[in-house]
Amino acid sequence: MFRPFSLFVGLRYTRARRRNHFISFISMISMLGIMLGIIALIVVLSVMNGFHKEIQERILGMASHATLSDPSGISDWPALVNELSGHPQVVGAAPFVEIQSMLMHAGRTNAALLRGILPQQEDAVSDLREDMIAGTVDSLLPGEFNIVLGRELAAALGVGVGDKVTVVTPQLNATPVGVMPRLKAFTLVGLFEVGMSDYDRGAGFMHMADAARLMRLGDAAEGVRLKLTDMWQAPMIAREIQYSLDGLYRVSDWTQVHRNFFAALRTEKRMMSIILFLIVAVAAFNIVSTLVMVVTDKRADIAVLRTLGASPGRIMAIFMVQGTAIGVFGTLMGVVGGVLLGWNVESIVASIERLFDVHFLDPSIYYISALPSDVRAADVIRIAVGAFSMTVLATLYPAWRAARTDPAEALRYE
Repeated sequence: MFRPFSLFVGLRYTRARRRNHFISFISMISMLGIMLGIIALIVVLSVMNGFHKEIQERILGMASHATLSDPSGISDWPALVNELSGHPQVVGAAPFVEIQSMLMHAGRTNAALLRGILPQQEDAVSDLREDMIAGTVDSLLPGEFNIVLGRELAAALGVGVGDKVTVVTPQLNATPVGVMPRLKAFTLVGLFEVGMSDYDRGAGFMHMADAARLMRLGDAAEGVRLKLTDMWQAPMIAREIQYSLDGLYRVSDWTQVHRNFFAALRTEKRMMSIILFLIVAVAAFNIVSTLVMVVTDKRADIAVLRTLGASPGRIMAIFMVQGTAIGVFGTLMGVVGGVLLGWNVESIVASIERLFDVHFLDPSIYYISALPSDVRAADVIRIAVGAFSMTVLATLYPAWRAARTDPAEALRYE
């Protein structure tokens, strides 16, 4: 159907000066609508990708890719760590003890998840050392009962480096006055800031020996945290490790621990894509109206072509070429503009903030004060293919109407 004749006439109609300037205006608006819709879609999805990547990196900078645990304790954890470190897909392994606790200071209390670690081995599985803003993790020495807290948690308790913090554990002690929770005073030796409230306001670290003593685990560890070569393969690698250890330990990975959070991010991105794609849909509907008016305006030309032997299929192809040309130009300009803007949106926003002395993301409110962007080829291709497909579909009805034009009826009053 798309022979050189149909292609030539369709492109000729696209470039020709029309007597009806309103039709030309609608065609330009349709093209600009497609272009702006694609630009908006690419930029917004790129910014969302950037936010998701930033949040993901911050979470996985503290959380492990996979975790092996046994609440009753793992007494031979050094051998287990050595065995896991030899796995080809394990980058690092470190033991830990976790405590669900309450922290108290000067009448203030706050719940916190405390983790007992070995500072040197912890470097292999987390970025805690890089996130320290005061003190150092090397101050966590066995038997010293030192502790490192998130910046917001320390602020909520009203403590600073050098102050004492009372840790209340779920372990109970029998005393002459009855059963009491175990209490232990710790010295705050450092502060960290990740940029995620879950950690900055609800987490702390101590030496694993001190945590094991509080939990009455002796020299045992509660589990081993792993960093993998490919975090996206964490579920498969975790199952493989669990099978290799005969199912002796409970194994979990980051996709299970943070499943709801990342599922919410994916749903948000999907819904935003659908909403913004409606902009492209509106522009495609403009192509329908443009071609309907073109068909009406060119009824005499269609009749002449039909009398010269042009088949209905060729007539249909002519107007499909015209509408598709609008979609192609709009899509190409939108993709180029969207990719360029997506690559430079962070610097553009920063320049606008400096120029007008404003902050779109107030650092005192948002954890991410810059506007990150991550342009992904897969998103750009899906957007371009979707927009182009929609414009092609928009040409079908007007082109079909043009093909049904009766030459005798069209030329009766010419």
